[in-house]
Amino acid sequence: MSKEHIGFIGLGLMGRAMVECLQKAGHPVTVLGNRDRTGVEEALSRGGQEAANARDLAAQTDIVMLCVGTSAQVESRIYGDDGVLAGVKPGQIVIDFGTSLPGSTLKIGADLAAKGAVYLDAPLGRTPAHAKDGLLNIMCAGDKAAYDKVKPVLDTLGENVFHLGKLGNGHTIKLINNFFAMTTANAMAEAFAMADAAGIERDDLFNVMAAGPNRSGMMEFVRNYAVDGKIDLAFSVANGAKDVGYYRQMAADLGKHSRMSGAADATLREARDSGAGDIMVPEMVDWMVENLGKKT
Repeated sequence: MSKEHIGFIGLGLMGRAMVECLQKAGHPVTVLGNRDRTGVEEALSRGGQEAANARDLAAQTDIVMLCVGTSAQVESRIYGDDGVLAGVKPGQIVIDFGTSLPGSTLKIGADLAAKGAVYLDAPLGRTPAHAKDGLLNIMCAGDKAAYDKVKPVLDTLGENVFHLGKLGNGHTIKLINNFFAMTTANAMAEAFAMADAAGIERDDLFNVMAAGPNRSGMMEFVRNYAVDGKIDLAFSVANGAKDVGYYRQMAADLGKHSRMSGAADATLREARDSGAGDIMVPEMVDWMVENLGKKT
């Protein structure tokens, strides 16, 4: 049996790895990139096709997938004369794999539904290396019948694939998860910086903290950089700031006030705006050491 023709928008590190995985599994793929053509050329070298725009990509394919950085970027590919919405077909399924604002997701879902198409939000966990091997964590939400229809394709890309209920739940859960992760990471980075100021060995501090209920994988990521100089978490400060900012926007859209995210939000934005947006989150240890004595 022939496999679904996938239209894939967004060929950054994660997107190009996912496209490779889909092509290795036998899916015909049509791609649409942005300024960097590296991922496009890789897909073409494996027999893929390139669309002129998002409208044509949707018209030519069975399933449309997006893996871009922000809600604004998603909307720029969905709307307009050359957008997905202009080319989508009744019954077609569109999947957003990025980390987007739930309010934007619900709006796009309603607009696609008006044309008979279905929108699923399916943010990702793990890394491009996992994506290449089909080992992602996929947090999918939206219409259950549509989810069941694309589940075999999601299983090609993911080791752990979840259906999380109504549209928007995937992005909501991802933002809550990332808020918690960034809060933990920045707290651990400050803890190491404070230990330095007090003349305490970093590993001594970690061993005491990790002997109790504080221990977590995120703590260990920060420890591995702080003590061994190893970066296990390739997630930039700019991305962290974006996700925590989205979390706070989501809370505001729900009519709620998030107290706990304030410190992580302010710290990540301060680091990003000072020129450290491209460093990885575990490297916030160095930023904290340099800035612990400064008041904002």
